[in-house]
Amino acid sequence: MVEYRIDRRSGVATYVQIVQQTKQALRLGVLEPGDKLPTAREVVEATAINPNTVLKAYRELEREGLVEARRGLGTFVRRSLGSAPADHTALRSKLTAWLDEARKEGLEREDISALFTSVLDEKCPEGER
Repeated sequence: MVEYRIDRRSGVATYVQIVQQTKQALRLGVLEPGDKLPTAREVVEATAINPNTVLKAYRELEREGLVEARRGLGTFVRRSLGSAPADHTALRSKLTAWLDEARKEGLEREDISALFTSVLDEKCPEGER
């Protein structure tokens, strides 16, 4: 099951963070079709956010066709995202080693993010598959 982490300092709307984290879980295979998302109450208890924010995020995911609400049962995943197989163990291991090296070089989280994003943008331009 997915566990949402809300970063109140990010400048990203809370409901957007939930949508993004759900999509990430779908891409990584953490969530699969048929899986149940946490209830709004569970998310509120874990993150101390407004229940309407959770419902707004779930409605957005439903609008995109990723989840479906079943009255009295909860919200369930309809489809996954991404075309790559869910097992990225080797790539994750290499990325972890790269992050460890970046930290040893003294880079902070924001520096690492900026570096990774710049290379990602260079190698995988928006709109390109």
